[in-house]
Amino acid sequence: MADIHISRSGTTLGVFPEEEVREGLKTARFAPTDLGWREGMSTWLPLAQFPEFATAGAPPAAAGVPSSAGPALGAPGARTGLPWDRRQELGLLNAFIETLKLVLLNPTVAFSTMKTEGGLAEPLIYAVIGGSAGFIVYFLFSIFLSSIGMMSHRDPLAGIMGFGIGAIFFVIFMPVLLGVGLFIGGAILHLCLTLVGGARRSFETTFRVLCFAAGSAYPLMIVPLCGGLISGIWCIVLQCIGLAQAHETTTGKAALAVFLPLIVCCGGGLILGIMFGTLGALFGHHH
Repeated sequence: MADIHISRSGTTLGVFPEEEVREGLKTARFAPTDLGWREGMSTWLPLAQFPEFATAGAPPAAAGVPSSAGPALGAPGARTGLPWDRRQELGLLNAFIETLKLVLLNPTVAFSTMKTEGGLAEPLIYAVIGGSAGFIVYFLFSIFLSSIGMMSHRDPLAGIMGFGIGAIFFVIFMPVLLGVGLFIGGAILHLCLTLVGGARRSFETTFRVLCFAAGSAYPLMIVPLCGGLISGIWCIVLQCIGLAQAHETTTGKAALAVFLPLIVCCGGGLILGIMFGTLGALFGHHH
């Protein structure tokens, strides 16, 4: 049975197992009027209308509750925001972790509730925190292993000093490089989405998708050995889902926009290779 997403007064409370929700209804942690959604449902409903919670102490709700409870969360146009938007209420760390879990584990719901407007600073901060954490740990782990492997061929003190200087430089400049990269990547991604006819909103929406995708996927780089590969693949998946949900376009157009730069680069490289190969063959033939 899929976990249940719960929202109260437009505020996302989190994702909970069915047993925890049932117990929460008994202990008044959750109210019968709280809205719930899980995979397979077309709209959010009050918990009182879930058949499995009929015996959990929740009084029956009127049939008209969903319409009076506001727009269907998770449906196009219902943008209640991510937990990161409520970090003053949840606290910075809790808001980051809740957003991270929601984006990684249920990106469809995450990006369908993500606000498409509201400024560039907040998503950028999220991406810089998550991306810097992942890259810095990955870099320190890599350079540490490299320095150990080189100890037998060089002065140990020099290896340690080199490791320290490189680490300090990377930690200081990584957030700046990441921020610049996100703006450049966002511009390229939005241009590609426009070219394939999938950009139904502004650059800000694309940038917010990229930031929340990168900020959630890059921390996976802390996984030893294969973390870089995992985070890279999952970041691409999140971008495809995020663009489709945020711009309300097809997944095919979103995926094409994400892969278009790679297609262009590979195609251009192939054409150049053929051209230089042909010229080389002609030059060799004349000689």
